[in-house]
Amino acid sequence: MQQSKYYNLAAIYLRAALALGYIWLVADRLGWLGTYGQPHISWGDWEHFMVLSRKTMSFLPGALVTPLAVLATLGEGIFGLMLLIGLFTRIAAIGSGALTLAFAISMTISRGIDSPIGYSVFTVSAASFLLATLPEYKWSIDQLISKK
Repeated sequence: MQQSKYYNLAAIYLRAALALGYIWLVADRLGWLGTYGQPHISWGDWEHFMVLSRKTMSFLPGALVTPLAVLATLGEGIFGLMLLIGLFTRIAAIGSGALTLAFAISMTISRGIDSPIGYSVFTVSAASFLLATLPEYKWSIDQLISKK
């Protein structure tokens, strides 16, 4: 059965939405989008992001919070870029799904189930895992590589 153009458009949209979401979050916590308190800015700098990180990971030893926040930020940035350009898309999608599942679990432990549900973190995780199951990725570096 041939895939419809709508299937391919939906797959590209899913990849782009996940990618841009990650890139936006990283840019926000690094202060590239503006400062804390401005409209549409969640953190505006690393310090404000770490306040939330400490609350979210309050059940872990304090010494782990900063390294895990750095790893999460690197993961979001790397997965976001990989998804955006379509490089090792399946690997990036699996990593994205695992990372957001870890966020969802952490949020559930520290703030209750309503927090990750309200912020659609489980949805992002599920969408990432769904993306990993697709047979091919149109408009991607992966597609260019597979044609060689």
